[in-house]
Amino acid sequence: MTAQLPTPSATALASSEALQNLIREAIRHNGNFIPFSRFMELALYAPRYGYYTGGSHKIGAAGDFITAPTLTPLFAQTLARQIAPLLSQTDGNVYEFGAGTGELAAGLLQSLSDGLKHYYIIEVSEELAERQYQHILERAPDAADKVIHLAELPEHFDGIIIGNEVLDAMPCEIIRHEQHQLLQTGVSLEGESFIQSTRPLTDHTLLQAAAEYFPPDEPYTSELHPAQHAFIRTLAEKLLRGGMIFIDYGFDAAQYYHPQRKMGTFIGHYRHHTVHDPFFHIGLTDLTAHVNFTDIAQAGTDTGLDLIGYTTQAHFLLNLGITGLLAQTADPESADYIREAAAIHKLLGQHEMGELFKVIAFGRDIDIDWQGFISGDICHKL
Repeated sequence: MTAQLPTPSATALASSEALQNLIREAIRHNGNFIPFSRFMELALYAPRYGYYTGGSHKIGAAGDFITAPTLTPLFAQTLARQIAPLLSQTDGNVYEFGAGTGELAAGLLQSLSDGLKHYYIIEVSEELAERQYQHILERAPDAADKVIHLAELPEHFDGIIIGNEVLDAMPCEIIRHEQHQLLQTGVSLEGESFIQSTRPLTDHTLLQAAAEYFPPDEPYTSELHPAQHAFIRTLAEKLLRGGMIFIDYGFDAAQYYHPQRKMGTFIGHYRHHTVHDPFFHIGLTDLTAHVNFTDIAQAGTDTGLDLIGYTTQAHFLLNLGITGLLAQTADPESADYIREAAAIHKLLGQHEMGELFKVIAFGRDIDIDWQGFISGDICHKL
């Protein structure tokens, strides 16, 4: 099936080959085995050649996947309704991780006018940061002076942290349970070819997580997410006051590690096609796994944050009035309205993004009504 997928350009293939050589060197240096999380980290974030650090466009019709902000500006306008009342109880800052094309930033900058002091984008790729800023200049020129790009985490946060499809892009561990033992999946070399290999799992933290989440069934394969957990804890420790809102696809732990989901959730995306081979066009294919929101909630609350709410993307957007915003866009008989209505259907549809995507929020030292969670909160499932 993968042989029928679009062929990369010669430049893209050369970049992929350079990345593969870098990964081969790392494997040889580590006794012909690196954990899958390390392979995924290099494939996605290796300087110059990684999927997210390279120069090609990833998001949109010409890329590998579509995100909510690129579907319709109504997504950003609706999210702004939740963020706006929070700003006055903080220093007035928004901090965005995983800004992608800059579309969400541009939309929020247009919608959050008086109450917004600075809009920080944390971005490790200089090339992507420049592309984001140019997009913001085009879409929200009057507010572009509020944008500050950061290449590393600030000393502390005072404001609202947001991340749309950030957590799923973090390297994960793949663990197998078979023959009464837990095995860590890694990547080795057979000649010059990459192969998946396993070794007994010895890391105490991963053993604890597997014992907590994995069912007794075997054979059983799934992911653990220490990078996501550490990320949320770090942000929580640095948050002086304000909130954190993360939107991503995933499940609570009971759904994630259901016995019937025995092959896990790890997947690749290439030119809007699903790819099951993690070694397919390395550096040109998005590698991702679903989010365990139970673990995210635990990481935040263990670090002293209030768990504000957890709900589906559909409930969150409906609670904040996205359909009312749609009604204001254009005449219901117009092509513009029909186009926006189709995008809204994708955002809200049970078999589209509405149910699979979830929204989780945390707070510290703020007191408002979080309108996005007024109906359909499912924190009890975490």
